Amino acid sequence: MGEFEISDLAELTYFLGTEFIPTSKGVFMHQKKYATDILKRFNMLDCNPTLTPVETGTRLVKEGDEDLVNSTQYRQLVGSLRYLCTTKPDLAYAVGLISRFMEKPRASHQVVGKRILRYIKGTLDFGLLFPNDFQCRSVEIVGYTDSNWCGDKNDRKSTGEYVFMCGNGSISWSSKKQDVVVLSSFEVEYIAASFGACQVAWLETLLKEMKLKVAIPLKMRTDNKSVIHLAKHPVAHGRSKHI
Repeated sequence: MGEFEISDLAELTYFLGTEFIPTSKGVFMHQKKYATDILKRFNMLDCNPTLTPVETGTRLVKEGDEDLVNSTQYRQLVGSLRYLCTTKPDLAYAVGLISRFMEKPRASHQVVGKRILRYIKGTLDFGLLFPNDFQCRSVEIVGYTDSNWCGDKNDRKSTGEYVFMCGNGSISWSSKKQDVVVLSSFEVEYIAASFGACQVAWLETLLKEMKLKVAIPLKMRTDNKSVIHLAKHPVAHGRSKHI
């Protein structure tokens, strides 16, 4: 108030389609109303729920013998789902997958989109919890990275993902197709790890600007032994000298 006039709107409860509910365990953030509106908009409110947003091993192609579907409606679906990813990191990969076919969407692409809606129907009450019992001398950030090798059948590019946790709550996540075609599963995991490392550096700077003490080093976990070995012992050999 000493710098400029502001209005006190009390505790945050609803902002841009996102709801904030204070509980005994902490602050719960979700988009139940927005998700319900999406199901109503696409006539999927009474659909049968499913346990996963996309089937394991799903590979979609741009061209094929399948019929084209309404591109306008398909783009509206993708746009709505993208905003829902604000509080649902479990949708990031699936939504990114169907976002690649907005120019000429086909029946198989729409089927995957409807499966995502079925998954949303079964997880309407899901969201992110920021616990209030998280107390320590410094903030500990733990990140996880993963990727699939040559997941796109059209250009043979892979998709890398990461998620970062702070106090058992997700604070940053991404699922993005990589810019290059890799030659091995080792290389694709290494690129995903480097992608996550860039986010680590940004998070560390952000927390310092917020006057929060960060536990050093920040932890990042990957499931590839070759990547871990290369990160600890950078050596030049046939499989890694080009990266």
